[in-house]
Amino acid sequence: MEFRFSHRMHCAPPSFLDRLFAVSKDPEIISFAGGLPSARFIDLEGIRDAATRVLEEDGRDALQYSTTDGYLPLREYISRRYRRRLNLSIPPEQIQIVNGSQQCLDLVAKIFLDPGDTVAMERPGYLGAIEAFSLYEPVFRDVALLPGGPDTGEFSRVIREARPKFFYGIPNSQNPSGQTYSPDARRAVAEIIRDSETLFYEDDAFGELFFDGKPRPPVAGLIPGQAVLSGSFSKIIAPGMRIGWICAPPEVIAKFNCAKQAADLHSNFLCQKILSAYLETHDLDSHVRRIARAYGENCRLMCEILDDRFPPGLSHTEPEGGMFLMVTLPPGIDSHRLFEEGLSKGVAVLPGTPFYACGGGESTIRLNFSNVDEEQIKEGMDRLSSAIRDLAP
Repeated sequence: MEFRFSHRMHCAPPSFLDRLFAVSKDPEIISFAGGLPSARFIDLEGIRDAATRVLEEDGRDALQYSTTDGYLPLREYISRRYRRRLNLSIPPEQIQIVNGSQQCLDLVAKIFLDPGDTVAMERPGYLGAIEAFSLYEPVFRDVALLPGGPDTGEFSRVIREARPKFFYGIPNSQNPSGQTYSPDARRAVAEIIRDSETLFYEDDAFGELFFDGKPRPPVAGLIPGQAVLSGSFSKIIAPGMRIGWICAPPEVIAKFNCAKQAADLHSNFLCQKILSAYLETHDLDSHVRRIARAYGENCRLMCEILDDRFPPGLSHTEPEGGMFLMVTLPPGIDSHRLFEEGLSKGVAVLPGTPFYACGGGESTIRLNFSNVDEEQIKEGMDRLSSAIRDLAP
């Protein structure tokens, strides 16, 4: 039959992710293209012990339906951690557990956007957000992301003229660029938002992964009544558990809860209880420091190789944390051609175009440094350099 799909399905941009996942499974290809944290930092024994304890002590309850807002001890843990790390007072009632912070993108868009509403975001911006928001048929306005934060003049103009429902940003170790907002940029963004009707949607999936171990205060802390803040355990515990959270004003949480209940009733309750039991007996701070230290070493190595062994005319960001950096290619080299050429040499990169909601990015690529080791970085970067030289005009 001829399927009569909704109009919104024709608004979704073509996804590059299926091919990337297939590439990542090929053992012959060194992949800098994906967004995976390193599996070697998943504490298999600790999680197994926590799971055994939950099933033995409280198994029937853990395997039953639960409430939409999420397991209270886990929300209390998140609340305490915000106070201790960032001096933020966010009560558990304003925290809701979700299926990874990716679900927040869908549900925030669902409760705020009507077709034709404006959404503002960084340029480049997270491709998962672009895909999630696109299904609700908004008009995108993007703002250039400079070293240290958004172009504040452009940001102010977009907020004032387009009056977006919300601005979506990743101030800490942004995906895809790796850039981090400076303290001045955070204050400037907060001041511009405060004088508007726009909500600030702060995605803080990478806020724990600064290489120097020092937390950066979220923009949401400067405008608590006008911001939502999302976080995730995927990058620091285990992505397969799919546990993230959103913090928001009570009025937003009420609508969000209603939308989530309609979507899935609640997030995986067994995994919530296992994660909570794990966190009760393990030092998350030291675990995160080990991860961030290793990622920092990988990032520095990748940047050194880019500086020392790659053709002239290439530039790159220099992340302070996170899992990604972005490369601007020498003139005349297209990122999609480089993707194909790289595959022929056994290395995968992610072309920049999916990260540009309003077009662009043909001369950029994103590189992931978290899911590779030192030898893979050295060999993969040699292959990438060779691919770039072969494409040089």
